[in-house]
Amino acid sequence: DERVETRVAGLSPGQPVTLRAVAADDRGCLFQSCAHYRADSRGELHLGTDASHGGDYTGVEPMGLFGSLAPAGMEKPYQRLVPRNTGDPMKVEVLVHQGHSPPGSMPGPVVAKAEVQRLFTAPGVRRIRLKEGVVRGSLFLPPGDGPFPGVIDMYGDEGGLIEFRSSLLATRGFAALSLPYFDFEDLPRVMKELKLEYFEEAARFLQRHPKVKGPGVGVIGTGKGAELALSMITFLPEVVAAVSISGCSSNTVANLHYGEMTLPGLRFDMKKVSVSDSGVFDIFEALDDPTNPVNSPSVIPIEKAEGHFLLVVGEDDRMWKSSLYAELAIKRLRQHGKENFELLSYPGAGHRIDPPSTPFCQVAMDRVLGVPVLGGGESKAHAHAQEHSWGKIQEFLHLHLG
Repeated sequence: DERVETRVAGLSPGQPVTLRAVAADDRGCLFQSCAHYRADSRGELHLGTDASHGGDYTGVEPMGLFGSLAPAGMEKPYQRLVPRNTGDPMKVEVLVHQGHSPPGSMPGPVVAKAEVQRLFTAPGVRRIRLKEGVVRGSLFLPPGDGPFPGVIDMYGDEGGLIEFRSSLLATRGFAALSLPYFDFEDLPRVMKELKLEYFEEAARFLQRHPKVKGPGVGVIGTGKGAELALSMITFLPEVVAAVSISGCSSNTVANLHYGEMTLPGLRFDMKKVSVSDSGVFDIFEALDDPTNPVNSPSVIPIEKAEGHFLLVVGEDDRMWKSSLYAELAIKRLRQHGKENFELLSYPGAGHRIDPPSTPFCQVAMDRVLGVPVLGGGESKAHAHAQEHSWGKIQEFLHLHLG
Protein backbone atom coordinates (compact mmCIF):
# COMPACT_ATOMS: atom_id res chain seq x y z
CA ASP A 1 0.00 0.00 0.00
CA GLU A 2 3.06 2.30 -0.30
CA ARG A 3 4.08 4.32 -3.34
CA VAL A 4 6.90 3.08 -5.55
CA GLU A 5 9.35 5.73 -6.77
CA THR A 6 10.16 5.08 -10.43
CA ARG A 7 13.10 6.84 -12.12
CA VAL A 8 14.88 6.26 -15.42
CA ALA A 9 18.38 7.61 -16.16
CA GLY A 10 20.84 7.32 -19.05
CA LEU A 11 18.42 8.23 -21.87
CA SER A 12 19.09 10.83 -24.57
CA PRO A 13 17.65 14.32 -23.89
CA GLY A 14 14.01 14.37 -25.05
CA GLN A 15 14.07 10.66 -25.97
CA PRO A 16 10.56 9.18 -26.34
CA VAL A 17 10.06 5.95 -24.38
CA THR A 18 7.21 3.65 -23.42
CA LEU A 19 7.19 2.41 -19.84
CA ARG A 20 5.48 -0.94 -19.41
CA ALA A 21 4.49 -2.93 -16.32
CA VAL A 22 3.84 -6.68 -16.49
CA ALA A 23 2.55 -8.94 -13.69
CA ALA A 24 0.95 -12.38 -13.40
CA ASP A 25 -1.69 -13.47 -10.91
CA ASP A 26 -1.66 -16.75 -8.95
CA ARG A 27 -3.26 -18.62 -11.88
CA GLY A 28 -0.68 -17.34 -14.38
CA CYS A 29 -3.00 -14.79 -16.05
CA LEU A 30 -0.89 -11.94 -17.46
CA PHE A 31 -1.67 -8.28 -16.70
CA GLN A 32 0.06 -5.28 -18.27
CA SER A 33 -0.05 -1.51 -18.61
CA CYS A 34 1.91 1.14 -20.54
CA ALA A 35 2.50 4.88 -20.65
CA HIS A 36 4.40 7.27 -22.96
CA TYR A 37 7.09 9.59 -21.59
CA ARG A 38 9.85 11.88 -22.85
CA ALA A 39 13.20 12.18 -21.09
CA ASP A 40 14.16 15.62 -19.76
CA SER A 41 17.23 17.64 -20.84
CA ARG A 42 19.44 15.42 -18.64
CA GLY A 43 18.08 12.23 -20.24
CA GLU A 44 16.15 11.35 -17.08
CA LEU A 45 12.57 10.56 -16.09
CA HIS A 46 10.83 10.69 -12.71
CA LEU A 47 7.26 9.36 -12.60
CA GLY A 48 6.62 11.41 -9.45
CA THR A 49 6.97 14.69 -11.38
CA ASP A 50 6.91 13.90 -15.12
CA ALA A 51 3.66 13.54 -17.06
CA SER A 52 2.64 10.65 -19.28
CA HIS A 53 1.63 11.82 -22.77
CA GLY A 54 -0.34 8.71 -23.75
CA GLY A 55 -0.89 5.00 -23.26
CA ASP A 56 -3.17 3.75 -20.48
CA TYR A 57 -3.14 7.07 -18.61
CA THR A 58 -1.97 10.66 -19.01
CA GLY A 59 -0.64 13.29 -16.63
CA VAL A 60 1.52 12.95 -13.53
CA GLU A 61 0.61 9.61 -11.97
CA PRO A 62 3.43 8.20 -9.77
CA MET A 63 1.60 4.85 -9.45
CA GLY A 64 -0.19 4.93 -12.81
CA LEU A 65 1.58 1.86 -14.18
CA PHE A 66 0.42 -0.20 -11.18
CA GLY A 67 -3.12 1.15 -11.01
CA SER A 68 -3.64 0.58 -14.76
CA LEU A 69 -2.64 -3.10 -14.84
CA ALA A 70 -5.29 -4.94 -16.89
CA PRO A 71 -5.54 -8.38 -18.54
CA ALA A 72 -3.15 -8.66 -21.50
CA GLY A 73 -4.65 -8.99 -24.99
CA MET A 74 -4.47 -12.79 -25.09
CA GLU A 75 -6.20 -13.18 -21.69
CA LYS A 76 -9.91 -13.20 -20.87
CA PRO A 77 -11.02 -9.59 -20.34
CA TYR A 78 -12.61 -8.15 -17.18
CA GLN A 79 -10.50 -10.09 -14.68
CA ARG A 80 -9.30 -8.48 -11.45
CA LEU A 81 -5.68 -8.63 -10.33
CA VAL A 82 -6.27 -9.67 -6.72
CA PRO A 83 -3.59 -11.50 -4.71
CA ARG A 84 -4.88 -14.85 -3.46
CA ASN A 85 -1.77 -15.76 -1.47
CA THR A 86 -0.79 -12.80 0.70
CA GLY A 87 2.37 -14.55 1.87
CA ASP A 88 3.99 -14.23 -1.56
CA PRO A 89 4.95 -10.83 -3.00
CA MET A 90 3.36 -9.71 -6.24
CA LYS A 91 6.19 -9.40 -8.75
CA VAL A 92 5.83 -6.58 -11.26
CA GLU A 93 8.38 -6.17 -14.06
CA VAL A 94 8.81 -2.56 -15.19
CA LEU A 95 10.33 -2.20 -18.68
CA VAL A 96 11.53 0.83 -20.64
CA HIS A 97 11.03 0.52 -24.43
CA GLN A 98 12.33 2.74 -27.22
CA GLY A 99 9.70 4.97 -28.82
CA HIS A 100 5.98 5.35 -28.17
CA SER A 101 3.99 2.18 -28.81
CA PRO A 102 0.19 2.19 -28.34
CA PRO A 103 -1.43 -0.18 -25.77
CA GLY A 104 -1.77 -3.68 -27.22
CA SER A 105 0.82 -3.16 -29.97
CA MET A 106 4.29 -4.68 -30.18
CA PRO A 107 6.59 -2.44 -28.07
CA GLY A 108 10.01 -1.26 -29.25
CA PRO A 109 13.35 -2.68 -28.07
CA VAL A 110 13.91 -2.84 -24.28
CA VAL A 111 16.51 -0.35 -23.04
CA ALA A 112 16.14 -0.99 -19.28
CA LYS A 113 14.10 -3.10 -16.86
CA ALA A 114 13.68 -3.75 -13.14
CA GLU A 115 11.54 -6.02 -10.96
CA VAL A 116 9.40 -4.60 -8.16
CA GLN A 117 8.03 -6.81 -5.41
CA ARG A 118 4.77 -5.64 -3.81
CA LEU A 119 4.44 -7.08 -0.29
CA PHE A 120 1.04 -7.63 1.33
CA THR A 121 2.41 -8.92 4.63
CA ALA A 122 5.16 -7.19 6.61
CA PRO A 123 7.91 -9.29 8.21
CA GLY A 124 6.66 -10.69 11.51
CA VAL A 125 2.93 -10.62 10.66
CA ARG A 126 1.36 -13.96 11.59
CA ARG A 127 -1.48 -15.61 9.64
CA ILE A 128 -3.63 -18.08 11.59
CA ARG A 129 -6.29 -20.12 9.76
CA LEU A 130 -9.49 -20.33 11.78
CA LYS A 131 -11.89 -23.14 12.55
CA GLU A 132 -13.28 -21.65 15.75
CA GLY A 133 -16.75 -23.14 16.34
CA VAL A 134 -18.64 -22.25 13.17
CA VAL A 135 -16.34 -19.34 12.28
CA ARG A 136 -13.98 -19.67 9.31
CA GLY A 137 -11.31 -17.37 7.92
CA SER A 138 -7.81 -16.07 8.64
CA LEU A 139 -6.59 -13.99 11.56
CA PHE A 140 -3.61 -11.72 10.82
CA LEU A 141 -1.64 -10.53 13.86
CA PRO A 142 1.01 -7.76 13.78
CA PRO A 143 4.47 -8.48 15.17
CA GLY A 144 4.95 -7.74 18.88
CA ASP A 145 3.08 -8.44 22.08
CA GLY A 146 0.10 -6.14 21.52
CA PRO A 147 -2.65 -5.86 22.43
CA PHE A 148 -3.84 -4.49 19.08
CA PRO A 149 -7.11 -2.94 17.89
CA GLY A 150 -9.25 -5.71 16.39
CA VAL A 151 -11.02 -5.46 13.02
CA ILE A 152 -13.24 -7.90 11.08
CA ASP A 153 -12.82 -7.58 7.29
CA MET A 154 -15.43 -8.72 4.74
CA TYR A 155 -15.93 -8.45 1.00
CA GLY A 156 -19.05 -8.81 -1.12
CA ASP A 157 -21.05 -11.28 -3.13
CA GLU A 158 -17.98 -12.82 -4.80
CA GLY A 159 -17.75 -15.11 -1.74
CA GLY A 160 -14.74 -17.09 -0.60
CA LEU A 161 -11.79 -15.83 1.42
CA ILE A 162 -10.19 -12.51 0.35
CA GLU A 163 -7.23 -11.74 2.61
CA PHE A 164 -5.12 -8.94 1.14
CA ARG A 165 -6.86 -6.06 2.97
CA SER A 166 -6.59 -7.95 6.28
CA SER A 167 -2.88 -8.63 5.79
CA LEU A 168 -2.30 -4.95 4.99
CA LEU A 169 -4.30 -3.91 8.09
CA ALA A 170 -2.10 -6.22 10.20
CA THR A 171 0.96 -4.63 8.58
CA ARG A 172 -0.46 -1.30 9.84
CA GLY A 173 -0.91 -2.54 13.42
CA PHE A 174 -4.41 -4.06 13.52
CA ALA A 175 -5.40 -7.60 14.50
CA ALA A 176 -7.48 -8.29 11.39
CA LEU A 177 -9.88 -11.19 10.87
CA SER A 178 -10.60 -11.91 7.21
CA LEU A 179 -14.12 -13.34 7.46
CA PRO A 180 -15.75 -15.30 4.62
CA TYR A 181 -19.50 -15.95 4.94
CA PHE A 182 -20.25 -18.26 2.01
CA ASP A 183 -18.51 -20.41 -0.62
CA PHE A 184 -15.57 -21.34 1.59
CA GLU A 185 -14.75 -24.72 3.17
CA ASP A 186 -17.90 -25.97 4.96
CA LEU A 187 -19.80 -22.65 4.74
CA PRO A 188 -22.92 -22.60 2.50
CA ARG A 189 -22.05 -22.63 -1.22
CA VAL A 190 -24.47 -19.84 -2.10
CA MET A 191 -25.73 -16.78 -0.25
CA LYS A 192 -29.43 -17.50 0.33
CA GLU A 193 -30.08 -17.02 4.05
CA LEU A 194 -27.60 -15.44 6.47
CA LYS A 195 -27.60 -15.71 10.26
CA LEU A 196 -26.18 -12.79 12.23
CA GLU A 197 -25.20 -15.28 14.95
CA TYR A 198 -22.29 -16.38 12.71
CA PHE A 199 -20.96 -12.81 12.66
CA GLU A 200 -21.66 -12.44 16.38
CA GLU A 201 -19.50 -15.48 17.11
CA ALA A 202 -16.69 -13.98 14.99
CA ALA A 203 -16.95 -10.65 16.86
CA ARG A 204 -16.87 -12.40 20.24
CA PHE A 205 -13.91 -14.55 19.20
CA LEU A 206 -11.94 -11.46 18.13
CA GLN A 207 -12.98 -9.39 21.15
CA ARG A 208 -11.83 -12.12 23.57
CA HIS A 209 -8.55 -12.87 21.79
CA PRO A 210 -5.59 -12.15 24.11
CA LYS A 211 -3.84 -10.08 21.42
CA VAL A 212 -6.88 -7.81 20.91
CA LYS A 213 -7.28 -4.58 22.87
CA GLY A 214 -11.02 -4.33 23.42
CA PRO A 215 -13.40 -3.46 24.85
CA GLY A 216 -14.97 -3.36 21.36
CA VAL A 217 -13.93 -4.37 17.86
CA GLY A 218 -14.34 -2.74 14.46
CA VAL A 219 -15.59 -4.04 11.13
CA ILE A 220 -14.81 -3.04 7.54
CA GLY A 221 -16.78 -4.26 4.55
CA THR A 222 -17.22 -3.65 0.83
CA GLY A 223 -20.52 -4.09 -1.07
CA LYS A 224 -22.56 -6.82 0.66
CA GLY A 225 -19.83 -6.90 3.32
CA ALA A 226 -20.43 -3.20 4.01
CA GLU A 227 -24.12 -3.79 4.55
CA LEU A 228 -23.30 -6.67 6.93
CA ALA A 229 -20.95 -4.28 8.78
CA LEU A 230 -23.92 -1.92 9.28
CA SER A 231 -26.07 -4.78 10.63
CA MET A 232 -23.26 -5.91 12.97
CA ILE A 233 -22.76 -2.50 14.57
CA THR A 234 -26.55 -2.09 14.84
CA PHE A 235 -27.28 -5.37 16.65
CA LEU A 236 -23.99 -6.54 18.21
CA PRO A 237 -22.65 -4.63 21.26
CA GLU A 238 -19.16 -6.07 20.62
CA VAL A 239 -18.87 -3.91 17.46
CA VAL A 240 -18.15 -0.22 18.14
CA ALA A 241 -16.87 1.05 14.75
CA ALA A 242 -18.01 0.20 11.22
CA VAL A 243 -16.48 1.15 7.86
CA SER A 244 -18.98 0.76 5.03
CA ILE A 245 -17.43 0.95 1.54
CA SER A 246 -20.02 1.20 -1.25
CA GLY A 247 -22.69 -0.36 0.96
CA CYS A 248 -26.49 -0.28 1.01
CA SER A 249 -28.42 1.03 4.03
CA SER A 250 -30.96 -1.79 3.59
CA ASN A 251 -30.42 -5.54 3.67
CA THR A 252 -30.08 -6.97 0.14
CA VAL A 253 -30.28 -10.28 -1.75
CA ALA A 254 -30.16 -12.74 1.19
CA ASN A 255 -32.54 -12.61 4.16
CA LEU A 256 -30.69 -11.82 7.40
CA HIS A 257 -31.90 -13.60 10.55
CA TYR A 258 -31.03 -12.82 14.18
CA GLY A 259 -33.00 -14.74 16.77
CA GLU A 260 -36.68 -14.13 15.97
CA MET A 261 -35.93 -11.10 13.78
CA THR A 262 -35.58 -11.20 9.99
CA LEU A 263 -34.49 -8.41 7.65
CA PRO A 264 -35.72 -9.48 4.19
CA GLY A 265 -33.27 -8.95 1.33
CA LEU A 266 -34.06 -6.43 -1.38
CA ARG A 267 -34.02 -8.15 -4.77
CA PHE A 268 -32.52 -7.34 -8.15
CA ASP A 269 -35.04 -6.99 -10.99
CA MET A 270 -33.26 -8.39 -14.04
CA LYS A 271 -35.78 -6.61 -16.30
CA LYS A 272 -34.12 -3.34 -15.25
CA VAL A 273 -30.66 -4.48 -16.37
CA SER A 274 -29.30 -2.97 -19.59
CA VAL A 275 -26.65 -4.65 -21.73
CA SER A 276 -24.20 -2.70 -23.93
CA ASP A 277 -23.27 -3.69 -27.48
CA SER A 278 -20.05 -5.19 -26.09
CA GLY A 279 -22.03 -7.40 -23.67
CA VAL A 280 -21.37 -5.43 -20.48
CA PHE A 281 -24.24 -5.53 -17.97
CA ASP A 282 -25.34 -2.28 -16.24
CA ILE A 283 -27.28 -3.21 -13.06
CA PHE A 284 -27.41 0.34 -11.60
CA GLU A 285 -31.23 0.56 -11.68
CA ALA A 286 -31.93 -3.11 -10.89
CA LEU A 287 -32.04 -3.20 -7.07
CA ASP A 288 -35.46 -2.73 -5.42
CA ASP A 289 -35.94 0.89 -4.30
CA PRO A 290 -35.15 1.09 -0.56
CA THR A 291 -37.19 4.32 -0.28
CA ASN A 292 -40.38 2.54 -1.40
CA PRO A 293 -42.49 2.04 1.78
CA VAL A 294 -43.17 -1.56 0.76
CA ASN A 295 -39.42 -2.22 1.24
CA SER A 296 -39.16 -0.63 4.71
CA PRO A 297 -38.84 -4.06 6.49
CA SER A 298 -35.41 -4.40 4.80
CA VAL A 299 -34.02 -1.12 6.22
CA ILE A 300 -31.21 -1.67 8.74
CA PRO A 301 -32.20 0.27 11.92
CA ILE A 302 -28.73 1.83 12.27
CA GLU A 303 -30.05 4.46 14.71
CA LYS A 304 -29.85 1.69 17.36
CA ALA A 305 -26.06 1.54 17.03
CA GLU A 306 -24.03 2.98 19.92
CA GLY A 307 -20.79 3.02 17.90
CA HIS A 308 -19.46 5.12 15.01
CA PHE A 309 -19.82 4.86 11.23
CA LEU A 310 -17.46 5.74 8.40
CA LEU A 311 -19.30 5.70 5.05
CA VAL A 312 -17.07 5.56 1.95
CA VAL A 313 -18.67 5.98 -1.49
CA GLY A 314 -17.65 6.57 -5.09
CA GLU A 315 -19.98 9.07 -6.75
CA ASP A 316 -19.65 7.21 -10.07
CA ASP A 317 -20.47 3.77 -8.60
CA ARG A 318 -22.52 2.01 -11.30
CA MET A 319 -22.96 -1.27 -9.42
CA TRP A 320 -25.69 0.37 -7.35
CA LYS A 321 -26.62 3.75 -5.86
CA SER A 322 -24.15 3.83 -2.98
CA SER A 323 -24.18 7.66 -2.78
CA LEU A 324 -27.97 7.60 -2.35
CA TYR A 325 -27.74 4.78 0.21
CA ALA A 326 -25.20 6.79 2.24
CA GLU A 327 -27.55 9.82 2.13
CA LEU A 328 -30.42 7.63 3.37
CA ALA A 329 -28.27 6.29 6.22
CA ILE A 330 -27.20 9.80 7.28
CA LYS A 331 -30.80 11.09 7.07
CA ARG A 332 -31.98 8.22 9.29
CA LEU A 333 -29.25 8.85 11.88
CA ARG A 334 -29.99 12.60 11.97
CA GLN A 335 -33.73 11.98 12.31
CA HIS A 336 -32.85 10.17 15.54
CA GLY A 337 -30.55 12.98 16.73
CA LYS A 338 -27.34 11.10 15.92
CA GLU A 339 -24.14 12.56 14.50
CA ASN A 340 -22.02 9.42 15.00
CA PHE A 341 -20.89 9.23 11.37
CA GLU A 342 -18.35 10.50 8.85
CA LEU A 343 -18.82 10.48 5.07
CA LEU A 344 -16.04 10.19 2.48
CA SER A 345 -17.60 10.80 -0.94
CA TYR A 346 -15.31 10.69 -3.98
CA PRO A 347 -16.27 12.27 -7.35
CA GLY A 348 -15.38 10.00 -10.28
CA ALA A 349 -14.69 6.92 -8.15
CA GLY A 350 -16.40 3.60 -8.88
CA HIS A 351 -17.71 0.73 -6.77
CA ARG A 352 -14.80 -1.24 -5.37
CA ILE A 353 -12.58 1.17 -3.42
CA ASP A 354 -9.66 -1.01 -2.31
CA PRO A 355 -6.28 -0.24 -0.67
CA PRO A 356 -3.94 2.02 -2.71
CA SER A 357 -2.59 0.94 -6.11
CA THR A 358 -5.06 -1.94 -6.44
CA PRO A 359 -5.60 -1.94 -10.23
CA PHE A 360 -8.69 -0.04 -11.35
CA CYS A 361 -11.35 -2.28 -12.89
CA GLN A 362 -14.22 -0.33 -14.48
CA VAL A 363 -15.85 -3.55 -15.67
CA ALA A 364 -15.36 -6.85 -13.83
CA MET A 365 -16.65 -10.39 -14.26
CA ASP A 366 -19.42 -10.99 -11.70
CA ARG A 367 -18.95 -14.34 -10.04
CA VAL A 368 -22.65 -14.81 -9.27
CA LEU A 369 -24.07 -13.72 -12.64
CA GLY A 370 -21.11 -15.01 -14.68
CA VAL A 371 -21.18 -11.89 -16.90
CA PRO A 372 -19.14 -8.65 -17.05
CA VAL A 373 -20.76 -5.96 -14.88
CA LEU A 374 -20.10 -2.21 -14.95
CA GLY A 375 -18.58 -0.98 -11.69
CA GLY A 376 -18.16 2.62 -12.85
CA GLY A 377 -15.49 5.18 -12.13
CA GLU A 378 -12.58 6.85 -13.91
CA SER A 379 -9.06 5.56 -13.27
CA LYS A 380 -7.39 8.74 -11.96
CA ALA A 381 -10.27 9.69 -9.63
CA HIS A 382 -10.60 6.10 -8.43
CA ALA A 383 -6.87 5.87 -7.66
CA HIS A 384 -7.14 9.08 -5.59
CA ALA A 385 -10.14 7.66 -3.69
CA GLN A 386 -8.21 4.46 -2.86
CA GLU A 387 -5.15 6.33 -1.62
CA HIS A 388 -7.03 8.97 0.39
CA SER A 389 -9.62 6.65 1.95
CA TRP A 390 -7.03 4.10 3.10
CA GLY A 391 -5.37 6.63 5.40
CA LYS A 392 -8.73 7.93 6.64
CA ILE A 393 -10.00 4.39 7.36
CA GLN A 394 -6.95 3.69 9.54
CA GLU A 395 -7.37 7.03 11.37
CA PHE A 396 -11.05 6.26 12.02
CA LEU A 397 -10.35 2.76 13.33
CA HIS A 398 -7.51 3.95 15.59
CA LEU A 399 -9.69 6.76 16.94
CA HIS A 400 -12.55 4.45 17.97
CA LEU A 401 -10.64 1.28 18.82
CA GLY A 402 -7.58 2.82 20.47
